[in-house]
Amino acid sequence: MVKELTHRYTALDVLRGMTIAGMILVNNPGSWGKIFPPLKHAAWHGCTPTDLVFPFFLFIVGAALAFAFAKYNDTLNSSSVKKVVTRSAMIFITGLLLNAFPFYNTSPNPELSFGANWMVYIENLRVFGVLQRIALCYLVGALLSLWLQKPKKIIIAGITLMFVHWSILVIFGGEDPFSKEGTIAGNIDVAIVGITHVYKGFGMPFDPEGLLGVLSGSATVLFGYLIGGLIRKSKEKINAVADLYTIGLIALGAGVVLSAIIPINKPLWTPSYVLYAGGWSVLLLSLFIYFIDIKGKEKIFFPFKALGLNPLFAFVMAAIFAKTFGRIIKWQTLVSQDDGSIKEVTISASNWFYQNVCVSLLGHNEWGSLLYALIYVSVFTGMAIFLYKRKIVIKL
Repeated sequence: MVKELTHRYTALDVLRGMTIAGMILVNNPGSWGKIFPPLKHAAWHGCTPTDLVFPFFLFIVGAALAFAFAKYNDTLNSSSVKKVVTRSAMIFITGLLLNAFPFYNTSPNPELSFGANWMVYIENLRVFGVLQRIALCYLVGALLSLWLQKPKKIIIAGITLMFVHWSILVIFGGEDPFSKEGTIAGNIDVAIVGITHVYKGFGMPFDPEGLLGVLSGSATVLFGYLIGGLIRKSKEKINAVADLYTIGLIALGAGVVLSAIIPINKPLWTPSYVLYAGGWSVLLLSLFIYFIDIKGKEKIFFPFKALGLNPLFAFVMAAIFAKTFGRIIKWQTLVSQDDGSIKEVTISASNWFYQNVCVSLLGHNEWGSLLYALIYVSVFTGMAIFLYKRKIVIKL
């Protein structure tokens, strides 16, 4: 659906845009073997800057809800429920279709027919993903916010969600319920969607965007909703900044203290991770409100504002381009080997660009890999600016 731009809270748009830029950046290096440490996810426990990107977005989803629900009088009614359920379903389906794209096996087994290869492709389609997690957390967080309305009740709901999540991990997990081998989270996903439809990037059937994490993920949305309500109702923006700064430090400190008992872990989306990432989200938002909405430094953040007005469009297009130029468009070429021989290899369009542009300029190292990612981000930032100039916002 295409709509004309309306007045929005600029700091939220900028933070949303910066988050989307971060998502695209860390998901599209020139080489997965050449990445600077801050641009990698923590192996399991711990939190790098990259691990903050996704919770930032969920936090912003919640904060934006506090403004979007104003037209529904912040209440649970047929119109608001229909809006929430419909949008959640559309985001989930979009994520599933994005997983399925290009809808056929790009590396088929030559011994199988096209139909047989297609069935293998569908049988191994991953069900969950980033957009699916956003959709489910948006659904739970939005409905709870509309139903409970009062901040105290919403805080209790968020704490309850995290407690239930923690309880399930501990009660049904192994000797070390927060370890990859001991967690129950992967078993839940396998039981519901089947082992072939679950992510296996951790060397085992475990999906970092699986169902159990929706509980604490929804608490992140609720946290964002509370903060959005605070800044929406604040009469003086400078007072809102002071409040956010205090809340952010408290949440950050609480996350660090809680991590002594419950490790900060993004794949499991643990309660300590919710508080730790939430604290950084609030602090960054307070900083942006101060510089953008109070000091008027909006122009220097313009590219991120444009991205923030079309976040899902940019994210989806980035994923489609990555698959198109990384898996679909490819050809055979001759490459010289170290022993002087010539070998025919398959090269994709994206790999060709990385080798002939980024590696040629900066070498096959972290800098060359980062250059590729930055160029990739700039492409979709340019698309977002194009849409912004024409006052177009594409929404699901």
